[in-house]
Amino acid sequence: MASFTKQDALDYHENGKPGKIEVVPTKPYSTQHDLSLAYSPGVADPCLEIEKNPDDIYRYTSKGNLVAVVSNGTAVLGLGNIGAAAGKPVMEGKGLLFKVFADVDVFDIEVDETNVDDFVKVVKAISPTFGGINLEDIKAPECFEIEKRLQQELDIPVFHDDQHGTAIISAAGLINALELVDKDIATIKVVVNGAGASAIMCTKLYISLGVLPKNVYMLDSKGLLTKSRDDLNKYKVEFAQDSDSVHLEDVIKDADVFLGLSKGNILTKEMVRSMNDNPIVFALANPVPEISYEEAKAAREDVIIATGRSDYPNQINNVLGFPFIFRGALDVRAKAINEEMKKAAVYALADLAKQDVPEKVNAAYKSQNLIFGRDYIIPKPVDPRLITVVAPAVAKSAIETGVARKKIDDWEVYRIELMKRMGLYNKLVRDVTYKAKSDPKKIVFADADHFKVLKAIDIVRNEGIAQPVLLGDRNTILQLAEENKISVEGLQIIDTKEQEQKERKEKYAQMLFEKRMRKGLNKEDACRLMNDRNYFGVMMVEAGEADGFLGGFASKYADTIRPALQIVGSNNTLNHIAGMYIVMTKKGPYFFADTTVNYQPSSRTLADTTLLTVNEVKKFNIEPVVALVSYSNFGSTRQGSPLRVRKAVQYLHENYPGLLVDGEMQANYAFNAELRMKKFPFTKLGSREVNTVIFPSLSAGNIAYKMMQQLGQVEIIGPVLLGIRKPIHVLQMQSSVREIVDMATITVVDAQTKDNEIIEL
Repeated sequence: MASFTKQDALDYHENGKPGKIEVVPTKPYSTQHDLSLAYSPGVADPCLEIEKNPDDIYRYTSKGNLVAVVSNGTAVLGLGNIGAAAGKPVMEGKGLLFKVFADVDVFDIEVDETNVDDFVKVVKAISPTFGGINLEDIKAPECFEIEKRLQQELDIPVFHDDQHGTAIISAAGLINALELVDKDIATIKVVVNGAGASAIMCTKLYISLGVLPKNVYMLDSKGLLTKSRDDLNKYKVEFAQDSDSVHLEDVIKDADVFLGLSKGNILTKEMVRSMNDNPIVFALANPVPEISYEEAKAAREDVIIATGRSDYPNQINNVLGFPFIFRGALDVRAKAINEEMKKAAVYALADLAKQDVPEKVNAAYKSQNLIFGRDYIIPKPVDPRLITVVAPAVAKSAIETGVARKKIDDWEVYRIELMKRMGLYNKLVRDVTYKAKSDPKKIVFADADHFKVLKAIDIVRNEGIAQPVLLGDRNTILQLAEENKISVEGLQIIDTKEQEQKERKEKYAQMLFEKRMRKGLNKEDACRLMNDRNYFGVMMVEAGEADGFLGGFASKYADTIRPALQIVGSNNTLNHIAGMYIVMTKKGPYFFADTTVNYQPSSRTLADTTLLTVNEVKKFNIEPVVALVSYSNFGSTRQGSPLRVRKAVQYLHENYPGLLVDGEMQANYAFNAELRMKKFPFTKLGSREVNTVIFPSLSAGNIAYKMMQQLGQVEIIGPVLLGIRKPIHVLQMQSSVREIVDMATITVVDAQTKDNEIIEL
């Protein structure tokens, strides 16, 4: 049940600014010039353009991204006919969901009118304002007539979510459930308990997907809809059967599917047991389903059950549909949302449930690895991929069926636009990933016997980013793979404890001994170190048996760097190394160094770190603009770290005059070009935006990036190890799957670009 009190709900809606949505300006308004453009006299020009060409309304106004959520409050949630005003909190909530899930703007319109003709007249009169109409919480049978008439009389999408939303989402679940139990949709018996708007439209959609009408048994509060009944309206009579069985307990026998859109606790365990093998139960009454998840599972183990609740598997939630359906329809300026567009959404949702689930979704539902199966037949509402899967499917169908006014020629560009709209687009990661895919390299993953590493390996393999080599305990790897349905077939698994690795370990030990025999290492120690995954993995790269190595997930940072330095060494004459994090923000990427290696660097080390970082940043096709930061500005303090930073900058200016670097400066001046130019117009950086920051100590850098990670809306990639001669990289301990994939991608690109040239420092 709900984990909040009545007062919690009231406080949520009342406190701060009452309600849940507001209007926000999208153009400047701070000057008289701005205001004269926003209103009189400047507003006259777009008005006249629209008068000449009505389609220009999409160019000069918000119509193309504006939906009206319209209700008369006659069927609000489970509350019934509570009136237009009382339904407003629900309509505002719908507006909130449109915005946060698909960036669709909404005005909620509560119409105090129950007469069909008058209601249609009101909505039709206000329709020029909107790019689409979402009808909501209007009781049956009036809702059917209202939607039909508005669809016929308006040239914008009209969609009654109570009818079609549940139909689309549950249909996707049905398709996948039938696949899991290997049943043909044309042969199944479907029992529908409930005969309202949602039940009728669900049934119609199921029939359009292949369910035979003769196999559908629909019940209302009086029992089965039969041809002998004289109380059926024109919408119910379509589903009337010739049958002597009228009660649910009789009708449900040998059924393959139960769809409940009625009331709680009406389906018993005995009824579920009387169904066919592998029954599919969609108990969608809210908040209490027709049968609980626990009772259905207790009735029989082979049942697949979905409910409308978020605290159980397989939630049939309309938010999986309407935001993205309207997004796709609006983006092609569709005249309608037709049956083909609805089916496109069904198949897009069904297909998405079969794809690998992002770690963010797993974390939200406290799952290690959601996998397509009996308890996961439909995507989760928090899945960030919904907008890039459902909206394009709907838009493409609109174009193909001739209801789109606007064409989309490049679907990849459109997908990127959708990601940008939701703040999901990361150009740097995308570009690096494309580069990695162009020439995947053989990368050794230490700690492959940990789930997150194994899951990341599965992703980089399936996406063609790398050719993974799995280093770890073979039995654990195989067990994890089997438990989580991860395929390791065809992948090289290396278990250093196995006898077949004896010869290779001896070979590596001899190589290590020859490198370190005059540095305190004897042959026995070298043999022992080959049992350490970090030493073994790095040695694979040194021996030319792999292109790169990624470790550190289950070991300390220093324990992974040490073998890298001892075996492959640095790529520069002073043997300096450093660490860098890529901080992804809405403004673009920033590169932070040194965040991981040098505790209290000298002036020369700071200068060298800058050079190593610049070299790395250029690999991403980004021109580095570098600030060396401290707690003083250009000589205001002449001791401690500011002095070391100032000397480093002096060295760089003298020896690398073409480098865009300056300091020492405080962080606010580094990130605020306007403020920097106002106070320090002499700076070599000019008005350029800084993208690369060199910190005066490990402490400062580490604190800065971790604070941003915890407090800001940023994504962190790293640490990227700088100064190592070959592609060796180190994960943070217990990194997320996404972080491991990102670092594997960086390692591949490093392997593509790495050469044996030693940098002169």
